[in-house]
Formats: sequence, structure tokens, C-alpha cells
Amino acid sequence: MRTFKAFSLTTILIISSLSSARAEAPASFSFTGSGYGHGVGMSQIGAKVRALAGESATAILNYYYKDVVIAPIVDTHTVRVNLAHAVRAASFVTATPESIIEIFAGDIGDSQEVLPIATLQNRQKATFRVQAGLATYGALSGTAFTIRWKGPSAVITVGHPGETARYRYGQIQIKIVKGAMEVTNSLSMHDEYLLGISEVPSSWPMAALEAQAIASRSYALSKLGPVRTSCDCHVYDHISDQNFVGYSKEIEPRFGKFWRAAVINTHIDSTTSLAILAAGKPVQAYYFSSSGGATQTTRDAWGQATSYTQSVPDLGSLDIKHNPRFVNWKASATQALVAKAFLLPEIVELEIISRNSAGAVTSIKGIASDGSYKILRGDTFRSRAKIPSPYFSLATSA
Repeated sequence: MRTFKAFSLTTILIISSLSSARAEAPASFSFTGSGYGHGVGMSQIGAKVRALAGESATAILNYYYKDVVIAPIVDTHTVRVNLAHAVRAASFVTATPESIIEIFAGDIGDSQEVLPIATLQNRQKATFRVQAGLATYGALSGTAFTIRWKGPSAVITVGHPGETARYRYGQIQIKIVKGAMEVTNSLSMHDEYLLGISEVPSSWPMAALEAQAIASRSYALSKLGPVRTSCDCHVYDHISDQNFVGYSKEIEPRFGKFWRAAVINTHIDSTTSLAILAAGKPVQAYYFSSSGGATQTTRDAWGQATSYTQSVPDLGSLDIKHNPRFVNWKASATQALVAKAFLLPEIVELEIISRNSAGAVTSIKGIASDGSYKILRGDTFRSRAKIPSPYFSLATSA
């Protein structure tokens, strides 16, 4: 007589779970979607299309930001911009004829009474390196230095691993933070910082450029306050805040003059400029390249609501003429990248849990080979998996 073992429902479920967990993990995951960026605030492609249709900068901003006013505000503040974060070396040189570089001990602020401890002539380079927890250059060493450059239209070139850029305005600080160097540029918000913002092409319609200038000013003003110790800055010069490239923006061949004009057009007088205000204060004016057809709110993207970011139609982003690369896109992410995004072992399956009314993914589940899983916000996954936007769908895994 053949005997049969009885399996309980619990046993069957465990076996089923183990079988599922042993599913083969794909080498990569594929996605299709629309748009580029987080989708919150002003759509830059949308702003361009609206400008081409004859809308003013104020009209564009009032469309994308709600319950705000575009109004003058004092902007004579000094903003400190991080140019190089946690680096081990940085170099400084000026090639401008009849210019010099002066090096001062410490972070001297705007003092004009302190004497330099070293002066470099045109084309002499100073390279600071981290040694024994100090910033050193030749016989000079310390935890902080200030660098200034002088001369007719003097421009300084700053180099650090993987990047070189030129700056005309303000002064530069070097500071040791947690054993590495933070290199920052302190300059005037009103007539210096905005000239170096490079977020949209300078060839775009003037109304779109002016809208970008006002949004960028508002964002930077909202970030002022105590200098952040971790970066010795108010803002970074890249995607963490805004793309600041210094002097190269306003001297772009043919079109740099238009960006400069757009910034100046948003000045009211020598101490005030236009900004986006809510309850009398500058808003943290988020913006992005393009959406999947509608913007999303900060609550949808990051979980914290703001009154001035509401979902609005953004059909300009779906205009193939003005957004040829991102009206429809295909992208992939490696297994390693997706697993790292969820902080899990290898991922065997992705599942979109929810979307918002704009069509963006608001939550996505990653299921690991050991049966564990985690759920991420759609924009968090977008950022970590390095895909263009949260307006995506799952395609076949490879």
C-alpha cells in the first residue's frame, strides 16, 4: 500500500513562498515613460512653450505656482555656494592680464582691513591639498583660507578632480570639514549669483528666461539662513540645489547676453528684484525639465505638502517639437542599482503600487530573492535608479 503524507495549508504556503523567493533575479529592469525630472513646480519645457505662445514671465509663474504673488523683495544678501564638496585638493589661478590672487588666513568675511599672507601674479597657480587634517599650500597651512582676485575684469579658474570652472564675482573660501576641503564662492545674490545659473539654454524666449531667473532667485532666497556646516554653504552648485557654473554662463557665445539681460530685467532697482512670494516670503521654487503631461505636488513626490505646488496640466511637455528626447523614453537600470535603491538583496520583481492624478508613480514595491520587500516613493526610486522621471511604467525585465 502506498502511503501519502498530508501537508497543511501553512506548509503549502511556505513551499510556495520559498519557490517564489527562488525566482531568478533579472540582470536589469526596463522602463518606459515620459518627462525628465521630479515633476514638481515649474516645467521648464512647459514654460518655453508658453513663452512662445506669448505669455509673460509673471503669467508663466502664476500658472505653475499657486497662491503666490510675483513681487519685489530685497535681495542684497550674500549667498555662499559650494563649488567643491569634500575634496582633497583644489587649484586656483588667474590668466586675466594684470590680475593677481591674494590669499588670506582664515574666513575673513567682507573685511577689507586684513592683509594677505601671500600674493600670486598672473598665471601663478596655487594648489591646496589636505595634509594631516589641514589645508596646505607651500609653507602655508590652516583650517580656513580666503582667496580674492583683483585686476581689470579679473577672472579666477578653480580646478578640482573632474571639474574646472571660472568665476568673476565675490571671493572664495577654503575650509576643512571632517578632514576634507569645502570650497565655496561668496557673492551677491542681487547682481552676481543669478548671472551664473545655468538651468535652461540662453537661446530660449525671453519670458521663459525671466521666469527661470525669478524662480532661481526665489529658491536661493528660501535657502538663506545659517550656513550649513556640512558644506560650509547655503546652496550647492549642482542638482542638489541649482546648477551654478559661474562666469561661463554669461559669456556663452552668441546667447550668454540674453541670459544676462533676463536677470537684469527682473531687477526693480539696485536693492530689490522680483521673487515668488507666499505669505510675504520667498518660496522654495522647485522646477524641473518636463513632465508626463501634468505636474505633481510636493506631497505626492516627497510626502510634505506645500500650498504653492499644485498639480496642473502641462501639455507643453508632450510637444514632440520642443521635447523630442523625453516625450517618450525607454530606460533600464541594472540589478545592482535597483537592489541598492531598495537596500535589499537582489530584486526579483518590481510592482507599481500607486500613481497620482498626474500619472506619476507615487509608490513602488521591490521584492527581493529572500522574500523580503520594501516600498519606495516613486520619485525616490526615480532618483536612485537613475531613470528620467517618476512618470514611468514597467517593461519586460532582462
